Amino acid sequence: MTRTATDPRTRRPSGSGIVPVLAFAGIVVAVMQTLLVPVIKDLPELLGTSPSNATWVMTSTLLAGAVATPIMGRLGDLYGKRRMLIASLAVMVVGSLIAGFTSELLVMIVGRALQGFAMGAIPLGIGLMRDGLPREKLGSAMALMSSSIGVGGGLALPVAALVAQHADWHALFFGSAGLGALSILLTLVFVPESPMRAVGTFDVWGALGLSAGLVLFLLPITKGSDWGWTSGTTLGLFGAAAVVLLLWGLMELRVKAPLVDLRTTARPAVLFTNLASIMVGVAFYAVSLVLPQLLQLPTSTGYGLGQSMVVAGLCVAPLGLTMMFTAPVYARISAKYGPKVTLMIGMLIIAVGYGAGLGLMSAAWQTIVIAVVLGAGIGLAYSSLPALIIGAVPASETGAANGLNTLMRSIGTSVSSAVIGMVLANTANQVGGVAVPTMHGFRVSFMIATGAVLLGLVFAAFLPGRRAAANAEKPHLVASSEDAEYGEAASPGLVPVGQTAQAGFRGRVLTADGVPVARAKVTLIDRRGRQAGATLSAEGGDYVLAVPSEGAYVLAVTAGGHGPLASGASHPGGVRVVEVDLALPSVVPA
Repeated sequence: MTRTATDPRTRRPSGSGIVPVLAFAGIVVAVMQTLLVPVIKDLPELLGTSPSNATWVMTSTLLAGAVATPIMGRLGDLYGKRRMLIASLAVMVVGSLIAGFTSELLVMIVGRALQGFAMGAIPLGIGLMRDGLPREKLGSAMALMSSSIGVGGGLALPVAALVAQHADWHALFFGSAGLGALSILLTLVFVPESPMRAVGTFDVWGALGLSAGLVLFLLPITKGSDWGWTSGTTLGLFGAAAVVLLLWGLMELRVKAPLVDLRTTARPAVLFTNLASIMVGVAFYAVSLVLPQLLQLPTSTGYGLGQSMVVAGLCVAPLGLTMMFTAPVYARISAKYGPKVTLMIGMLIIAVGYGAGLGLMSAAWQTIVIAVVLGAGIGLAYSSLPALIIGAVPASETGAANGLNTLMRSIGTSVSSAVIGMVLANTANQVGGVAVPTMHGFRVSFMIATGAVLLGLVFAAFLPGRRAAANAEKPHLVASSEDAEYGEAASPGLVPVGQTAQAGFRGRVLTADGVPVARAKVTLIDRRGRQAGATLSAEGGDYVLAVPSEGAYVLAVTAGGHGPLASGASHPGGVRVVEVDLALPSVVPA
């Protein structure tokens, strides 16, 4: 388990610059996923290769993003989230420039892979918001950052279509390089480095094992329709992925500072959030695959809407815009009912949108209605995910945990791409030697998305409620003093060497008999039920927890298989330490 170190001299900024800058970075990164959608059908001719080879231009971005997301999250926890965010954006700029100056397939694949590497910026941005914003602004800010994945993808479609229609297609890459450079500059000026650090070393073997397992798993998903789902290559890669990921999991359980803390991941709050994330990812990508094709099919098919590439992009753009405007709505709903309820409301709206969409495909304005409804639902669902993850993991693990959650969404979109693509291909009609998707295929795709989001709703129902900690058994308060001035930290190693404790709580975890309990996990929960910090007690039972502001808190402690047990405490603010000793009945000291 890692511990969090903070600099007590660091003040939390107001967030006036952090939020738009980080949200802009998320949008820029998300643009990479849909940047080439308007020219995807022309890629074989543009690159002088076969259609199957040209798909690697899209696949390489997906694979690189999947691999980079959890790795960059962990590196951010260890060495600084802002530093890793800038590194991710810099790699994206390099990849954009490489792709902008070439029409060679292999070089283009390299450039696109480097562009995908920037997907790790999403969880890093969420972590920076968690560490640097006042808590009253955190909910809506994280909601906007989480939704930036969809916002960037939705807004990129009409802009990319307009550029591709009136300029050389390489201009798409030069534009993305410019956006990346601007994002780096804004980050350097407006975003301070997070003071939060995880103590430990980077798990190189864990990163290599996870990367190999993800590539072996995602390759057959993205290429299965080309290779054949029952081919030896596809089945062999799936089998190899299962073996590699199993061995990787066994190795991670034995490492002191793993890349992914599988024990934390197995907690219901984290596990069911990640499972729901996969389903939301499936639902999100389905509309991106269906509506542009429906809008651009000629009216001679009897159901195509005969729109241009640019108009099709504009009709789908409300999907991203609506996701952007749901962030403040999410903040209000979540503050009152909690992120679990907000997630479930979002998924219900998605199900309604797809259900209504089965009968709303006969006019361009109807596709806009579908996009708006789905954007509202996906926006609420995506906005809820980081709050659920952050509320279930220690502060020092937020980068890695959100990276894994973002990876789950990417897996969902990959599965959606493969399944919807297979459905549309198998239901297509051959017209002049060209496969044309049918209305039946579009409707089956919408039904699959509806089924996925309803399954996600079931997963969300198993998430712990926001009052679970408050209803837990409470230990009694042994001692409390609000008059202690700052001095040396009570728990060596829980704050940086040579520094004093921050304003917050400190004390000891004891048994009913007064015996110190080592390695008890103490979690600080604010009045809204959100995690404000976490640590482990030292060998003498000592713990130290900083607080973001004055107010009432709950100290929840888990030890010896018992808990979480909770006790209420308040902090008066200012440069003070409130001493709180926690007594745990029937706990055997470690």
